[in-house]
Amino acid sequence: MKVAVIKELFPGEHRVALVPAVVSTLVKANHDVLIESNAGIAAGFSDADYEQAGGTIVHRDEAFEADCVLTVRTCGAAGETWESDRKRMSSKSAIIGMADPLGSCQACLEDAKTGATIYALELVPRITRAQSMDVLSSQANIAGYEAVLLGATALKKILPMMTTAAGTIRPAKALILGAGVAGLQAIATAKRLGAQVLAYDVRPAVKEQVESLGAKFVELDLETESSETKGGYAKAMTDEFYKKQQELLGKVIAECDLVITTALIPGKPAPILITKAMVEGMQPGSVIVDLAAERGGNCEMTTPGETTCFNGITILGPTNLPAEVATHTSQLYSKNIVTFLNHLVSCGFPQETSDDEICRETLVTQNGEVVHARVRDLAGMPQLPCESPPQEGTGNASSS
Repeated sequence: MKVAVIKELFPGEHRVALVPAVVSTLVKANHDVLIESNAGIAAGFSDADYEQAGGTIVHRDEAFEADCVLTVRTCGAAGETWESDRKRMSSKSAIIGMADPLGSCQACLEDAKTGATIYALELVPRITRAQSMDVLSSQANIAGYEAVLLGATALKKILPMMTTAAGTIRPAKALILGAGVAGLQAIATAKRLGAQVLAYDVRPAVKEQVESLGAKFVELDLETESSETKGGYAKAMTDEFYKKQQELLGKVIAECDLVITTALIPGKPAPILITKAMVEGMQPGSVIVDLAAERGGNCEMTTPGETTCFNGITILGPTNLPAEVATHTSQLYSKNIVTFLNHLVSCGFPQETSDDEICRETLVTQNGEVVHARVRDLAGMPQLPCESPPQEGTGNASSS
């Protein structure tokens, strides 16, 4: 079949859905691969690189005529930039990419009207055979690494302990809030850079993972038995729970130099873990890196996409760290999306739709309808006949 890759138009998005090395594997599998001109230039890949790998350079309109369009951002994840592409879509279109279906239901409804088939990679289920397709994990892993580097650069201290003729410098104290994929990588990176690392997560089951990386797990006097879904995702808790959590965390945060937050709840705004009062209790010169900024932020004082200062505290709100190191994140994303595409093909795509769990859980729109149970539920739509009820926790990772 014809597989196309389009250039990302979303502001600041430098990644590309396929890198040349992966294009060659599709060509060897007898697929025609179309690449929109300059699609990979921001990630460090030229049109010549794609042509050498066997791809064909085309204009955007021609790319949308392919059997399947691969992209990093589609539907709601592409924001207003997707409006012009929506006009290019039809019932013959099949789109695979990150679509933000749980946060942008209205965009899904608009895309469904085109008749296009859309698969959202954020919805890949957390099962063993789907791990190599998990774009959230591959991208969050790099975001966790980048967050520590950002924080270390903004901090007015160095992270490691140093013993010199002029005296000994104590290690900086770093606190990671949320021990999902991004959080665990942040812990490991901060530890490698020599910081004294603490970590907290509402899910007590991750304590062993945190300690295996050499960090100290912060235990708060909270009831957390119902904090995790069957799929390993964090659940939204009560206001009373968050109030007590903030009170207890405030004492820990006040002693830390660098705080990195990563906590996310599928389909909901990021929970507030750090209030204004907690920021006021921190030492001047301290730094907060809020990886949940795109969903509103875990810190009450975060401004998404900006760096702000409050009472001498620097608060960074990056919204797309993976795009800042687009060469490597594109390589990882390429592996994820091609593995997913190959799985679809093995299940009969594009001729038919399979009831395989991976196919079913990622299919958002088809034949003019939003078909995903949870997206319909969030949009206030009745479930389709013979459709199973939405499962809590399906979708975005609990920690970015």
